[in-house]
Amino acid sequence: MMKLKKSIILSVLTIGFAMIANAQDGQEIYESKCAVCHILGKDATGPNLIGIKAKWEGEEENLYEWVINPGELLASGKSERAKVAEQFSPAFMTPQDLTMEEAIAVIEYADTYEAPAAEAPAAEEAVAPSADAEEETIVYVDNYEKNLTLFKFFLFIIGILLLGIYIVSRSTTALISSELYREKIAEIHNKSKKGGKALTALLVIGFIGSSQIVSALSFTAPTPSAAELELWVYVTSQDLNALVVITILLLAFLLHMINMFYKALRLIKPKDKKAAEEQAASFTRALTGATPIEDEDKVDLGHDYDGIRELDNPMPPWWVALFVVTIIFSVVYVFHYHILGTGDLQEAEYNRSVEKANIEIAEYRKKNAMNVDETNATLMEDPADLMAGKALYQNNCTVCHKEDGSGDIGPNLTDAYWNYGGDIKDVFKVIKLGAPKGMPAHESTFNPIQIQQVASYVLHFDEVSQADGGKEPEGEKVE
Repeated sequence: MMKLKKSIILSVLTIGFAMIANAQDGQEIYESKCAVCHILGKDATGPNLIGIKAKWEGEEENLYEWVINPGELLASGKSERAKVAEQFSPAFMTPQDLTMEEAIAVIEYADTYEAPAAEAPAAEEAVAPSADAEEETIVYVDNYEKNLTLFKFFLFIIGILLLGIYIVSRSTTALISSELYREKIAEIHNKSKKGGKALTALLVIGFIGSSQIVSALSFTAPTPSAAELELWVYVTSQDLNALVVITILLLAFLLHMINMFYKALRLIKPKDKKAAEEQAASFTRALTGATPIEDEDKVDLGHDYDGIRELDNPMPPWWVALFVVTIIFSVVYVFHYHILGTGDLQEAEYNRSVEKANIEIAEYRKKNAMNVDETNATLMEDPADLMAGKALYQNNCTVCHKEDGSGDIGPNLTDAYWNYGGDIKDVFKVIKLGAPKGMPAHESTFNPIQIQQVASYVLHFDEVSQADGGKEPEGEKVE
């Protein structure tokens, strides 16, 4: 009964606190105090907080106490969930200067957080969905420069097809208009319309539909970003699909006309059946290299097994030709890649591609004044840079190192002792790539200039000794 009353009271208090917490900015509190160690949507230094209330089901009141003071909750021994949470990371969570209302606001924000939809970059074919997103959304954006190349190719093919249609139509007209064959026109029509009438009707319907497609084509820039390319025509994927349909219809129409022409020609001048058979046999022999039956005695090896004779037929010419081509290719390949060295093998090609990409990255960074890394970082002294570094530090680093750098979860940044070196380049590298003892990487959070600003600000701290509240020294002393 007491447990039931306690649950009811807790529920009422939780609802009341939640209503009050609506006035609190849970997002602002989370970003200022929690975002350094927690990433919504995946585990980091701290665990993923989305759906955290379900993990603490039955211990909701302990969850809020854990946010405010985890050490005190563990010492009380009343929470089994806290003992599990303690084992998540070697970096222990520090007490937070929060009221119960603020703790509830933070948990409500984090528990029900939904990642905003990413904007599609204009220069990409497609934007791949985030691996951590619960719902995958793919947004396709046309590559107008690539589409323009395909557009020119289809125009060339369509031009060839139209030329072929014109030539065949003129040849057909000349054939059926000749006085010598005028009497056969009616017969040609009767025999050809049976097989060609349905196809002709389909082609007519197809061309009617394609005319609607052509009228719908719009080669203008659909977006302001596309207009920046300054192309003479803007071709979308829908336009290319329409050109494919038109090309297929023209090809079908050309083949139909060629078929009609040969039907008319064969009806007027039938092909000699015996000559056709001899021509087919000659083609087969040329393709396979087989010996005619009447000449089999010339290739008979004299071995007879129950009436089955062994013949010494040559290999098919196409097979021999292909074999010769492979030999020539192998010789060229060996000389090109292994003897003369004029071509790159896979590893060399990969390394060359990496070098090219690194050059492009360096040019981009140089162009954007960000050509800074752990090999060339320098200590900044300009007050504007140090103020920018201070703002970044206070928003991202104070949870672990305190505002004055005296150390909490993280080490004391004001003394002369360092775990990974105290030079500006060493500090830059740790901020950029992180460290094994719980320091998260900030390469994706800060650009190179910002990392250099934070590192420079850290190296300008006034020393806070252990006697003045600073954390005990860690690592080696650096002069």
